[in-house]
Amino acid sequence: MPAAIPIVIAADELVAFVSRLFVAAGLSETAAKTIAEGLVEADLDGVPSHGVMLVDLYLDRLRHGSISLDETAKIISDNGCAVVMDAGHAFGHLTGTQSMSAAIARAKQYGAGVVAVRHGFHFGTARRYAVMATDEGCIGVVMCNTRPLMPAPGGAERVVGNNPIAIAVPSDSSVPLVLDMATSEAAMGKIRMAEKANQAIPANWAVRNDGSPTTVPNEAIAGMLLPAAGPKGFGLSLMIDLMCGLLSSGAIGQSVMPLYGDPTVPYDCSHLFIAVDVAHFCDLGSFRSQAGAAAERIRQGRRAPGTTQLFLPGEPEWQRHQTANGVVQLERSVADALIKIAQELQVSAEPLLTISRQTENGHHAET
Repeated sequence: MPAAIPIVIAADELVAFVSRLFVAAGLSETAAKTIAEGLVEADLDGVPSHGVMLVDLYLDRLRHGSISLDETAKIISDNGCAVVMDAGHAFGHLTGTQSMSAAIARAKQYGAGVVAVRHGFHFGTARRYAVMATDEGCIGVVMCNTRPLMPAPGGAERVVGNNPIAIAVPSDSSVPLVLDMATSEAAMGKIRMAEKANQAIPANWAVRNDGSPTTVPNEAIAGMLLPAAGPKGFGLSLMIDLMCGLLSSGAIGQSVMPLYGDPTVPYDCSHLFIAVDVAHFCDLGSFRSQAGAAAERIRQGRRAPGTTQLFLPGEPEWQRHQTANGVVQLERSVADALIKIAQELQVSAEPLLTISRQTENGHHAET
């Protein structure tokens, strides 16, 4: 039986459609568009695990009360360059944008701004917020903790999450300089995608509960992820967990709940947003120029046999976004789920429904 043909839809149409779903669920048009843009951007970047496939999860949690309809985080303490916020379990795309904007504003005034956030929810890709800082002439650093998914080296129990970190640097390079990484060898989202596709995973991605390696996605999901670079990835993840949770007086370790767990229980992660205003340290133009030159030296450097291209951190995602030309390819299962949600919310599923029918008819015609 042939594989289902992906649904191809213009990104702006998908943003508008997903926005309508969130408006129907109770959000303002502005907030709904912010969330939709973040999700669709992830799909354009080729990171579907953080894309519109999450709409179903988000709205299910909203229905069950573990996500709040509040659209802003509350400021708990404000000490100039250091701010603590309580997200109140609101959508992470909203409080993440708010928090990085606050960090940038403080950086412009003090040279650096640090915003720690407790009671947070999933905010999509960390790079989205780090890049916000570079647009304002700042270095951006973003971190988040997750529920424990990885063992200590040699351990057989989950003790730290695959806590992501993103760092973006202003530059004149033709390609944005952005590092965005989970601290596991592979993100849980990739394993879930492999499970849906009934595909095996590499043996260095995860282990079973007893610490033995596996290539079976559902065993990996039930077991433990492995940290990137062994003890180095483990150590980095632990420090991210402590910085995010302790600076915000929020959750760390086992106190962070499973994202795909009980939808009535808040996810309750902690975030950390840092902005450093380059102009407080040196000339911004010179910084951008030198950073860009360093990046281009790397991209144009000598290549090992069999290597066709050298990449900067984040360049593969940037290339996928460029070559997408404003068009998103959705797995049919994701498109079907979105259509079902629209019907439940009594929202028009056009143009997604029309495109789905046309694709299905074309598929039948070919076979």
